[in-house]
Amino acid sequence: MKKGMLVTADGSVFNGIAAGSDGVATGEVVFNTAMTGYQEIMTDPSYAGQVVVMTAPHIGNYGATSLDDQADSIYAKALITRSMSRRASSWRSEETFDDYLARRGIVALSDIDTRRLTRHIRDNGAMPVAVGSDIDESELASIAAGAPTMAGLDLVQTVTTDEMYVSNPDPGSEVVAHVVAYDLGIKRDILTQLNRRGVSVTVVPASTAADAVLAMDPDAVFLSNGPGDPEPLETSIEAVRGLLGRTPLFGICLGHQVLGLALGASTFKLPFGHHGGNHPVRNVSDGTVDITSQNHGFAVDLWSLTGMERPTIDGLPGPEMLAPDTETAYGVVQQTHLNLNDGTNEGLACLDVNAFSVQYHPEAAPGPNDAQKLFDGFVGSIGATSA
Repeated sequence: MKKGMLVTADGSVFNGIAAGSDGVATGEVVFNTAMTGYQEIMTDPSYAGQVVVMTAPHIGNYGATSLDDQADSIYAKALITRSMSRRASSWRSEETFDDYLARRGIVALSDIDTRRLTRHIRDNGAMPVAVGSDIDESELASIAAGAPTMAGLDLVQTVTTDEMYVSNPDPGSEVVAHVVAYDLGIKRDILTQLNRRGVSVTVVPASTAADAVLAMDPDAVFLSNGPGDPEPLETSIEAVRGLLGRTPLFGICLGHQVLGLALGASTFKLPFGHHGGNHPVRNVSDGTVDITSQNHGFAVDLWSLTGMERPTIDGLPGPEMLAPDTETAYGVVQQTHLNLNDGTNEGLACLDVNAFSVQYHPEAAPGPNDAQKLFDGFVGSIGATSA
């Protein structure tokens, strides 16, 4: 077995065993608390530019299958595990996960003290790292120190589709609506969820202008998940401004952040982000709590619309963390969901135009299915007129 190593930008060293492909990879290191779904995580375009540390200790035990891919490529830069399974035990498995990573040229490490690494990220924040084998510590440290941070990076241009394409419901199924989806890094299971509900989806590049979308005469527009900092996405933000009030809008993850910026709010980088399938989110309207799947490093600050400072969390987040309803150029905006771990915004709704969004992933893949009802609400809202 070949030795491998991870070195952080602040000089911390983590030794392990090389897995996956040979080579060196760099990226922002984040930890993911999901118990399963490692393949969906690695192929989620939202992880572009990131090195994923799985906190679950044993990864790869049910192998890999092409059915679980969320995109044609693996977008995460590298995978870090406590233990990489050498065998695959599942009737669905087509190969071991180690072989799957190696075949796709993805660097991975096993036998890393992921508990210590996770604590380091939690205490010091997400930061660039370098991962590799057959390279000395000083060289890896130099590479890590020179790697860029996520703030200010437009990673959407590296994952969005080059050309428009259509995803239709199964042949013979009734088509109830036509939705245009902005591909900021869209996952396949999002299209599956919409198609299952009778929605025909036209997927367009992230830079598509509002007029071009409206010319397609959609029943609604969907803003997808995606990677990186939302603030550099000026073209997408401007397109959303041109769509507000002219067609129903639903955004998730990065799409939620783009909608927030289009409304005039600001965003900020979280210390180590939200990554995993067990994040509790409260629905402000009825007090119910969904356990959600999340993957993002930035958050929307609706307090920035009020002219007041965002409160600092002290203990368990409560009503004091909720931004009040606020007037914008597109009418009143309301906070609809609250993260129960850190009090950050998890959803918004425009009361005077038909637009809403959530920070989490209702399609899961991986994760719990609590929030899939949001797709039902979206499809149900199509055809509603703007106030």
